[in-house]
Amino acid sequence: MTLWLALALMTAAAIFAVLWPLGRRTAAAGGSDIAVYRDQLDEIARDRTSGLIGEAEAEAAKVEVSRRLIGAADVADADKSASGRSPLWRRRATAIAGLVLLPVGTTALYLAIGSPQLPGQPLAARMAAVQQDRSLQTLIGQVEAHLERNPNDARGYEVIAPVYLRLGRFSDAVNARRKLLALSGETAERQADLGEALAAAGNGVITVEAKAAFERALVLDPADLKAKFFIGVAAEQDGDKPKAAAIWTGMLKDAPPDAPWAPVVRESLVRVGVTPPSPTAPPIAGMAAPSASDVAAASGMSEQDRGDMIRGMVARLADRLKEDGNDLEGWQRLLRAYMVLGDRDKATAAAGDAKKALAGNPDKLRQIGDTIKSMGL
Repeated sequence: MTLWLALALMTAAAIFAVLWPLGRRTAAAGGSDIAVYRDQLDEIARDRTSGLIGEAEAEAAKVEVSRRLIGAADVADADKSASGRSPLWRRRATAIAGLVLLPVGTTALYLAIGSPQLPGQPLAARMAAVQQDRSLQTLIGQVEAHLERNPNDARGYEVIAPVYLRLGRFSDAVNARRKLLALSGETAERQADLGEALAAAGNGVITVEAKAAFERALVLDPADLKAKFFIGVAAEQDGDKPKAAAIWTGMLKDAPPDAPWAPVVRESLVRVGVTPPSPTAPPIAGMAAPSASDVAAASGMSEQDRGDMIRGMVARLADRLKEDGNDLEGWQRLLRAYMVLGDRDKATAAAGDAKKALAGNPDKLRQIGDTIKSMGL
């Protein structure tokens, strides 16, 4: 609103600057001076008749006033010529053009090169975002400066590599992953992470080098999930959709029902034209299994009663986490339980509560963040 008011005032000022000269009238100085000089000639004649001034004085005064009268007449003729060159219709046309074209032109220019669709953002939010960006860049700069002084610090590369990946600095992420492998040796996880960075650097294309990294990861650990998934992506990109579907279906077959990566695999199966297998719900999304008496009692319940019992167990877990919010696994179980029950709103609210409760522990905060992200919250 403030921006539009400022633009309106600026437009009004521009219109006023254009119309002001057009609205001014030329003073009729020539016409009034002629009348004055004529009155002076008549007065000189009366004074001569009455004997107030002599003949010589009267003639001299007539000559001076006549000279001034001729000058005033010349000025009046020039004003008439000027007004004839600028008729009234032309001035009016210019005024109308200023009134219409200036607002329309400025508005069209703003709509073309401005951003009127962007919503307003409070100053506090803008300052907080800038401060957060500065803090992140400061931390990255500190780690990079540390690695320049200590180029063999494997822990530093392990910390900064995923940050590079999330910020879109894929080449830096690849270099950090390679450096980590050289310093700490290869594992299935490190090879898979290198393949992921290489795939990101290739705009999602599984290059020969990336595929080799994933295959090496599977040699070191045949159960590595990241490597399996991307090998399926490589098969899809090579046109071998049956192979990709077989890999992803096998992953879902061996996966726990509440696996956070399962939705991504299911979407991939749909993409290659295969219907994913239906998930089987966990007892309470990773919570402790019910006792024999609970099973016996639940067997005689209706579907609604069993659902109420499950929701009661989830509610008790939520109440416990309100008292002891430092339980990372408890928060993860609660989030998964809400998602299984279809209570996405409660899951979103619990995700915010979990971040607040674990804010004092960076490692747990990072883990709960990964869980929340994997669930699409």
